[in-house]
Amino acid sequence: MSDLLLVHGTCHGAWCFDRLLPELARLGVGARAIDLPGRDGSPTTLDAYAQAILAAATPGTVLVGHSAGGYAITAAAETDPSRFAGLVYLCAYLPFAGQTLADMRRAGPSQPLLPAIRMAEDRQSFTIDPGLAPAAFYQDCSDDVAADAVARLCPQPVLPQQTPLWPRSTQLMPRHYIICESDQTIPPEYQARMAAILPAGCIHRLQSGHSPFLSMPGRLAALLAEIAGSITDPVG
Repeated sequence: MSDLLLVHGTCHGAWCFDRLLPELARLGVGARAIDLPGRDGSPTTLDAYAQAILAAATPGTVLVGHSAGGYAITAAAETDPSRFAGLVYLCAYLPFAGQTLADMRRAGPSQPLLPAIRMAEDRQSFTIDPGLAPAAFYQDCSDDVAADAVARLCPQPVLPQQTPLWPRSTQLMPRHYIICESDQTIPPEYQARMAAILPAGCIHRLQSGHSPFLSMPGRLAALLAEIAGSITDPVG
């Protein structure tokens, strides 16, 4: 079975997978998580995200991108598709040709996260209002888990979310999508619309909010193990 490399989304970090990694290990799935550049609010680029992922990956890695991390994993796989066995989009933006993440966010049926975004004065980064973050990101987590997560949120550089992608190589790779059916950040119906370009057998569902790695790590680990196994041994 291929190892997993877990890539976080907006304002998060590798820490958000701390509850998921032990569950994957119990299932015999090798997995690691990384911090993307710019978590201190310093300028960075989508290409820098891709290079960080490439530096952390081993041959045959399956990339798992959460939320905005869908753009990061796609950029990495487009840069060097030979390095990866497949991609998993976890309630993530699955890039459409020529679209930025900001474009795709605006194209959704609603933008639930928008009221919580606090743009920096120089408009090069933004943060999430801590009073609104629990309802957006962690509504099905315990109060303690949500409070700990909110305290660890960080600034999000704007430029990676304003950079378009033209997916080509990744369209030929195994790709899976996990729709989170109670998500209050990316509307589930929009997730389903993005996922519809994939074969039906590659679309999966969890009855969870936006952060199943915190709210239901065991169930998410089991699903990721199943997906990774199908990518490694598609006829098994």
